[in-house]
Amino acid sequence: MPSDCISYQSSGYFTPLITDYLNQKDTLKPLYHRFPTLENFKAQIEEKQKNYNPAFRSVLADTLQEQYKNINTSALTQHNIDLLRKDDTFTVTTGHQLNLFTGPLYFLYKIVSAVNLSKELKAAYPQQNFVPVYWMATEDHDFEEINFFTFRNKKIKWPRESAGPVGRFSTEGLEAVLDVFSKELGLGKNAAWLTKLFEDAYIKHTNLADATRYLANELFSSEGLVILDADTAGLKKLFAPYVQEELLKQTSHLKVAETAALLKDYNIQVNPREINLFYIEDTLRERIILQDGVYHINNTELKFSEDEILALLDSNPEKFSPNVIMRPLYEEVILPNLAYIGGGGEIAYWLELKSYFESAKTTFPILLVRNSVLLATQKQADKLDKLGLSWADMFSKQQDLLNKKVQSFSEFKLDFTDQKELLKNQFEVLADIAAKTDASFIGAVKAQEIKQIKGLENLEKRLLKAEKRNHTEQLERIVLLQNELFPGKGLQERKANFSEFYLEFDGSLLSKLFSQLKPLEQEFNVVIL
Repeated sequence: MPSDCISYQSSGYFTPLITDYLNQKDTLKPLYHRFPTLENFKAQIEEKQKNYNPAFRSVLADTLQEQYKNINTSALTQHNIDLLRKDDTFTVTTGHQLNLFTGPLYFLYKIVSAVNLSKELKAAYPQQNFVPVYWMATEDHDFEEINFFTFRNKKIKWPRESAGPVGRFSTEGLEAVLDVFSKELGLGKNAAWLTKLFEDAYIKHTNLADATRYLANELFSSEGLVILDADTAGLKKLFAPYVQEELLKQTSHLKVAETAALLKDYNIQVNPREINLFYIEDTLRERIILQDGVYHINNTELKFSEDEILALLDSNPEKFSPNVIMRPLYEEVILPNLAYIGGGGEIAYWLELKSYFESAKTTFPILLVRNSVLLATQKQADKLDKLGLSWADMFSKQQDLLNKKVQSFSEFKLDFTDQKELLKNQFEVLADIAAKTDASFIGAVKAQEIKQIKGLENLEKRLLKAEKRNHTEQLERIVLLQNELFPGKGLQERKANFSEFYLEFDGSLLSKLFSQLKPLEQEFNVVIL
């Protein structure tokens, strides 16, 4: 069997920023606190224990108990909630939007990464406890990003109008989505289980936050996952001093802007606003804008003086919602958290935040790129072997892969590099002669060199094309296999939904992920189902 692990750096699917972070490039070291190694967690534990407010533990645990009161909670999840009251318990957190029916596969990989890292930490540091947490992004308002999932290349969408934080959305209208989905699933035990899971989550719960909590709990409660909705007055009251700082001094904008200068050689993931807070109600989430000493709520008639908005913060902290810049601080203030696990895009914006955390006197978490996975069947793995391909080949751009295989199939060399190099050497001699006789000929010699090299390149392309025709059948099989594994020439984990794999492989999907994914190894895993 070909190698089934590909480094993130060589996969071709990570940005230069994330590749440089993984390579621990010196210029990026000021932007993170500790690199994710098992040994580095020792100092992280000690620092977080010193800096985390122990009084927050009871508020956190009480909030979770309230949120879980109507859910059939596993003994392990309940135990983990209870452990959060203890000073020697820490969390490993991942966050995700409330994508319909979990959305793309990488939702699973984030949570598996958090669970498996918690287990690794417990083995390495048995005196402490480690709880995996899924932070539901209930306050987001980008409904168009979450209102669909893809099943066997078919987009199953929830068409409705949206306004306000998505966690508070009514699930009304999802019966029609279930009807479409169940028909796509067909018959059978696994199809029936998936249909019931969708129904119990979305039809029997009245809002998207409760539906998503139920769904994630059904999938992961056996592993002790704790699911948190931070859109609550009790938790936001703990964060109120940081909200007040933002309203009065706009600290996040100043600090993140400073850090952005250190990332000038990369694409900045997010840009801070002057105030990185929203005002929210059930059907409203709008930016807070400060103009001439007055706080305006964008796209509304609402406005507040300084005294009025501070009074509102004191009486109704739940009306203030942190944006992407402040949400990480909110998380790290209210959780005894050690590490944040996210995709490349998330880690990129966390790298903008360290100086902001320092100004807020809050421990910056260890940043871990989540596990990435390519799921394949045994049949696909067998095809790969027969075609003489490696899993690394599958990550190549398709045209590059085909060209490489044509070269290997051919009885003669299709690469004219040697001939082009010989031609260049000959023209160097001609250019030297021209320079010594009549310098006006140098231009003519150069033009002829370009023409001759171009001619060789054209011959090379024609020969390659002819050879492709001779190996059409094998190349078509390669294309078909790569297109199966990389739908739309992109990552499977960013498109496919878990249901199409569960339909065929049921519980073995999650069990294989838990047994094979190692979050600290930072490799693209190929998992054979």
